Amino acid sequence: MLDREELSRMRWAARRGMLELDLVLEPFVNDCYESLSLADRRRFQQLMQCEDQELYAWLMQRETPPLEELVAIVESILCFTRTFPRGR
Repeated sequence: MLDREELSRMRWAARRGMLELDLVLEPFVNDCYESLSLADRRRFQQLMQCEDQELYAWLMQRETPPLEELVAIVESILCFTRTFPRGR
């Protein structure tokens, strides 16, 4: 079960130094984080430890994350982003 403190930490972690990342990560956390499996929440937490430039390259599909568990969560974020309604 997800506690509110964890969700708050991930909302804060999703606020990055790059607007492009904020526009992808914040909606994902707000709409999807609570419904992720424990394993995927751990992957997302691991992802939030990465540098902005790495995250940007992965989310723009210019590079592939070096760890398979990061590939999985990046794919989840990209899938969400493709279906996320832009007018919200």
